[in-house]
Amino acid sequence: MTQREIEFSSHAGNLSLVRRFVRQFLCGEGCGESLIELMVLGIDEACTNVIRYAYDNAEDQLIRLTLERSGERVRCRLRDYGSRIDINKLNGRELEVVRPGGLGLHLIRQAFDNAYYLRKPKGTELVMIKTLPPGVALNQSEAA
Repeated sequence: MTQREIEFSSHAGNLSLVRRFVRQFLCGEGCGESLIELMVLGIDEACTNVIRYAYDNAEDQLIRLTLERSGERVRCRLRDYGSRIDINKLNGRELEVVRPGGLGLHLIRQAFDNAYYLRKPKGTELVMIKTLPPGVALNQSEAA
């Protein structure tokens, strides 16, 4: 299993660093460019939601992103320590409604095969899982 982790403050300016971190991890795992960009977008949206809703746009709160590759599966764990969300109220807006906002959940669901929230005593962990398509190369440590 390959695993990488990054911790960062909830400042929106850190999202470019997070996107770079995710791209580097996925490139090292042999993922194709379109798949990488879709997953980067999904994780970026999830981070933005944490900043907006869990931390109410506070710029100094801790977020941790853990990326794992095991076999054909990539698992992304996004952990915050902010306001716990009401999981039952998570609904993206209707796609037919043309207006800004509300597409984050749709993007996450499009990028990943499975996404679910774990409520923690303080905060929430979003787990996003993607099964890679056949033929995605294993890295050297897994091939050995």
